[in-house]
Amino acid sequence: MSKPVLLVTRKLPDQIEDLAAERFDARLNSQDEPWFRDGSEIARRASECGAAGILCAAGDPLNGTAIGALPASVKAIATFSVGYDHIDVKAARERGITVANTPEVLSFATAETAMTLMLMAARRAGEGERMVRAGKWEGWAPTQLMGVTLEGKKLGILGMGRIGRELAQMARGFRMEIHYRDINRLPAELEQGAIYHDSDDAFLAAIDVISMHVPGGDATRKWLNAERLSKMKRGALVVNSGRGGSVDDAALVEALKTGQIRGAGLDVYDGEPKIFEGYMGLENVALLPHLGSATVETRDAMGRRALENLEAVLIKNSPAPHEVR
Repeated sequence: MSKPVLLVTRKLPDQIEDLAAERFDARLNSQDEPWFRDGSEIARRASECGAAGILCAAGDPLNGTAIGALPASVKAIATFSVGYDHIDVKAARERGITVANTPEVLSFATAETAMTLMLMAARRAGEGERMVRAGKWEGWAPTQLMGVTLEGKKLGILGMGRIGRELAQMARGFRMEIHYRDINRLPAELEQGAIYHDSDDAFLAAIDVISMHVPGGDATRKWLNAERLSKMKRGALVVNSGRGGSVDDAALVEALKTGQIRGAGLDVYDGEPKIFEGYMGLENVALLPHLGSATVETRDAMGRRALENLEAVLIKNSPAPHEVR
C-alpha cells in the first residue's frame, strides 16, 4: 500500500523530517524556500503532488482563498504551532478537511520566553547588552542602567491558559503577586492563589506588569490600545509573547516614549516578520524574533505531535487527537 503524500511547507528539525519521510511520501522544503509565504503557491504545490495532507507552520497564509484552491485529495492540515489563526478553519471544515495543532507541548518554553522578556524589560538587559557590544561601557557606575526588581511586583496575566499558568508558577519563584484576567474564573486548584479580575479596568489598575497570552482574531485585535495603556500604573511593564495583533503598536510606542510604560518585551508582531518601525528607535523595548517555542526539546515534541495528528487521519482513518474545533 502506498504512503499518503504529505506536503511539508517549512524546513523542520532533521529528526522530524526523517520521521515524516518514514511514515509518509513526504515532499519536504528542506531549504526553507519562501514559497510558504504564498497561500496560492501552497495550494498549487498540493495539487501538483496530489497531497493528502499538509504540514504547515505559524504564519503560512492558509486563508479562505487558499483553502478553496486546495485539491480534493487534501484531507488534513496539521500546523506546527499551537496557534491556528493563520488557517481559515471554517473554510477547511466546510471542505471536510481536518485541522489540527500542537497544544500542551510548548507551554513551558513559551512561558520561559515571557519570563525572559519580563526580566529584560525590568532590568534593561537589552540596553546593557547593546552598550557592551558597542564598546561604550566604561565600567560599573552607581546610577548606570537602573531598572526595577520583579520581587513584590503584581504580575497581570491576560489569558490564564496553559502558558499563563506556567508563567504564574515561574513568577511565584520571583515572589511576585499573581493577578489574571480571563473570560471565566479558574477552579481554585488551577488558580493557586492568583487573584481573578472580572473587569479590564480593575485588572489594569492593579498590576505592575502585564503579560499577554490571548488568542488571535478580531476579539483581541489591538486589545492593548491607548485607552487601556492609560489605565495602567505609570511605569508599568508590557510583555507580549502571545499574538502580535493584540497590541496597538502605535499606542505602545507613544506610551514608551512618555514613560507611561517603563519598558516592554516583545516576541511577536502584527504582520511579522515586519516590525512596527516605531520600536526601532527606542531603547526601552526588548525585541526577540518569535523565539517562544524555540528549544530543541519543544520543537521535537511539536513535530511529533503534528505527525501524530496526520497519521491518525491519513493512515489510521481515525480522528486527529488534537483537532481544532
